[in-house]
Amino acid sequence: MEFDALIKKRHSCRAFSKKPASFKDVMNAIDTTTKNPFAGNQNNVKFIIVEYPETIKKLAELSQQSWISKVSIVAVVCSKDDSIEKQYGARGLVYSRQQAGAAIMTLLLKLTDLRLDSCWIGAYDDESVKNLLGIPSNVNVEAIIPIGYSSMKLHKARHKISLERAIYWEKWDKGRRPAAFEDPNINRRNAY
Repeated sequence: MEFDALIKKRHSCRAFSKKPASFKDVMNAIDTTTKNPFAGNQNNVKFIIVEYPETIKKLAELSQQSWISKVSIVAVVCSKDDSIEKQYGARGLVYSRQQAGAAIMTLLLKLTDLRLDSCWIGAYDDESVKNLLGIPSNVNVEAIIPIGYSSMKLHKARHKISLERAIYWEKWDKGRRPAAFEDPNINRRNAY
């Protein structure tokens, strides 16, 4: 799929059909995340694949999202900070969060590319999810991703923030591009 079309097609699905997700496609999507850039080439992101209906139902309860119980596969995204923090100190914790977010987005886009629907769930009872899945205390639960096929037709996408409102120029809250960049005859190096 062409990249811009893929970005536009990705959406948060909250209504799934009974059709089970393709396990092969889910593995393909997760494998794609391993090709992301990682600080110091340390992939600290791990996935727990949940297929047991009772466990999926419990994850739905722990996230207060009953519709999750309709899917056949849930990916729980986790990160372990130990080695990256050891190498980079406190900054390693920032890298860990960045890497997890990038892996989640890569996963969502690849699932969309494979014609699977998903949703990024970030609200859940962390400790209860850890207990349910046997996740050690030093591992972070980053997201719960239900995966399947939508049971609804897509409506027109909501408008996202405009490009103009998403960019500042040179400094925080400066909403216009400096004139030096608009006139090719001005020496940009000396414009400030």
